Amino acid sequence: MMTQIRSALTRSRHTLLEDAVGAAALVVMLLAALHLPGLA
Repeated sequence: MMTQIRSALTRSRHTLLEDAVGAAALVVMLLAALHLPGLA
């Protein structure tokens, strides 16, 4: 089981990095959108 998980992580390392960057961008946009009403 651990061998399968490890091999899946090594095969999809590039995709996981892209997904993490995308998730971080979504969090930044959410926080920015939540702060917009306070600026007006």
